[in-house]
Amino acid sequence: MPQHLVDRDPSVSPQQMAAALVPPPQFTDASFASYRPDPDYPSQAAVRDAVESFVATRPEPAKRGLFGRRRAAATDTAPKSGVYLDGGFGVGKTHLLAAAYHAEPGRKTFGTFIEYTALVGALGFQGTVDLLRGTSLVCIDEFELDDPGDTMVMTRLIKELTESGTRFAATSNTPPGALGEGRFAAQDFLREIQAMSDRFETMRIDGLDYRRRAVDESAAVVSDVSSSLPSSGEVTLDDFRAVVAHLASVHPSKYVALVDGLDAVGLTDVAAFTDQTDALRWVALVDRLYDAQVRIVASGTPLDAVYPSSMLDGGYRKKYLRAASRVVALTRAVD
Repeated sequence: MPQHLVDRDPSVSPQQMAAALVPPPQFTDASFASYRPDPDYPSQAAVRDAVESFVATRPEPAKRGLFGRRRAAATDTAPKSGVYLDGGFGVGKTHLLAAAYHAEPGRKTFGTFIEYTALVGALGFQGTVDLLRGTSLVCIDEFELDDPGDTMVMTRLIKELTESGTRFAATSNTPPGALGEGRFAAQDFLREIQAMSDRFETMRIDGLDYRRRAVDESAAVVSDVSSSLPSSGEVTLDDFRAVVAHLASVHPSKYVALVDGLDAVGLTDVAAFTDQTDALRWVALVDRLYDAQVRIVASGTPLDAVYPSSMLDGGYRKKYLRAASRVVALTRAVD
């Protein structure tokens, strides 16, 4: 009999959160050589080569001042300490980020933006700095700033680690100078956002969403979820609204553990969202389902059509479109 996702209430320790800072299983073997750029979009090959060069180029040791802080030379004009891959959905940004992680010979971490902010919540700011200090490369996937608190935390974290020699590689669907735009009073935090973006060299990747190149343009829907679930493996079966309600009681940092070990999730009576907070929690869950490549079997409204125009026209549009792209792939996965 299927389990129920709403019965899962995982507990995750800070040590487990830190240990999980590695690429998702589907990118275990990602490399620059295995990245397949689309010849119709030259920026893909160009960015691949640039990121590979960034990782291979060892920075010169920074000169230190009296208190161990990095001391700028007279000709030093804020050298870039990271690369920032800006592009649409499904153009291979995460693949390249994972390739950078695997190619880096030193100590390194890989996590989504929400995983790093959750780590700060669990360990405190200084505890997170102490944990990551000495890391040669920090990879941040899905870089987003949805509230002023996250803006300040990530700005400070990047600044502290950069000054101790850590380099960064990040991906996002939004250029760093526009992070937070349309979501909160970004102009009030412009200096912090600009200071953070100045540390990255932005690289734009163009292209088509590979997840939609070989499938129909909508998420698959079934009439009977129970009979359509895989006959083997770990599966769950729940009402869609019950799952959305359950997400409110589980911190997003625990969503990885929430779907751990699952092969498929069944969702009945999917309906469009009316509350944006619910929609954003669902997006966070979709990201974790996609990382773990958990198949989705659903009835009701197609899962890429659950966002009303009022939400798609707002500041979280790119988040919703990314989730829509991912559920198309997950609902069309085969056994």
